[in-house]
This record gives sequence, structure tokens and C-alpha cells, in this order.
Amino acid sequence: MPENSSEKKSKQLNFEKALKRLEEIVQELEEGNPPLQKALALFQEGKNLGRLCNKELTGLEQKVQKILEDEEGNITLEDFKPKDDSDR
Repeated sequence: MPENSSEKKSKQLNFEKALKRLEEIVQELEEGNPPLQKALALFQEGKNLGRLCNKELTGLEQKVQKILEDEEGNITLEDFKPKDDSDR
């Protein structure tokens, strides 16, 4: 079942909020000197947010298509295939 516009916006907002919070956590851990218990709680929250963001990005990556144009100007769509880390 395809997602409707409001579902897409909701997921995007969740991703963007999660990423923003993750950035805040990283900054707090790098710049501050939180007590050990707070640092551990922030680390765990960050790890969960990282998983959520990664899951969203993986799903989007599978939907991305490359737009290709041949010499005659014909446009075709091809599924995007990311390079393996071993290719680098």
C-alpha cells in the first residue's frame, strides 16, 4: 500500500527531528563534561536515534532511481545501486 502525503511528511519530520537530536547529543558529549550516568543515557539515546536514521536512509536508498539520458536524448530510469564499501 503506497504511503500518502501526510505519512511521508510524518516520516520525514521524524527523521529530521531524530537527526537534529542526534546532533545535539553529539555536541553535548563533545563539548560538555556530563556526569557518567547522564553521558551513558545520552549515548544510549544517540545509538537508538542512529539506528532509526539508518533504517530510514536504507529504505529511501532502495527507492532512489538514477535518471539516465542516452545520446539521442531519451530519458530512462534505472534503479540506483550504491557502490559496495569494498569498491572504495
